Amino acid sequence: MSRSFLFLLGSSRTGGNTELLARRAAEQLPGDVEQRWLNLAEPALPEFADLRHDSDHVRPTEGPAGLLLDATLAATDIVIASPLYWYSVSAQTKRYLDHWSGWLRTPGLGFKATMAGRTLWGVTALAHREEEVAAPLVGTLNNSAAYMGMRFGGVLLGNGSRPGDVLGDSAAPARAKTFFSGEPPFARFPYESAEQAAQVTGVTRAAATP
Repeated sequence: MSRSFLFLLGSSRTGGNTELLARRAAEQLPGDVEQRWLNLAEPALPEFADLRHDSDHVRPTEGPAGLLLDATLAATDIVIASPLYWYSVSAQTKRYLDHWSGWLRTPGLGFKATMAGRTLWGVTALAHREEEVAAPLVGTLNNSAAYMGMRFGGVLLGNGSRPGDVLGDSAAPARAKTFFSGEPPFARFPYESAEQAAQVTGVTRAAATP
């Protein structure tokens, strides 16, 4: 399956630091790799309704939910580009991930089986010099990938508050040049060993070990 990157912009600001950093990283992808960019705020997804104890979810075929579901299923690589908002992903990004819960429970969709083995990446800008404060965001994405049996490429971090600041963070553009290179390991929960992760994903121990 040829590579197809889906970039999901989760900022409340167009052209902000997170988007700039994501686009800088995307410039390094080979020309024959498909890129699709969608803004999670335009148009916004409806609020997620948890129907797991009431009725089955119905596959969305139109509107923002149908668009994002089809784009997600078609991508080999999903890049969540969300600024660090209150130490985690943005509201738009969280709503998108909440909809994964409904897609998991949509009869006949096979969402989890389709996503298994594909890769989740993250890009974020934070107005904080200590990158450890982004740990909750990184954990959200890593654990989501682990649950789905996906690979996790990590999170490209950059520092910036005012628009354009991230390009002045010399380390971030440098990291962006190689961020999408190589094949990331399968994600695993913090409590899992490499052997346990291999059993869950059905891959060899060597493939599951970073």
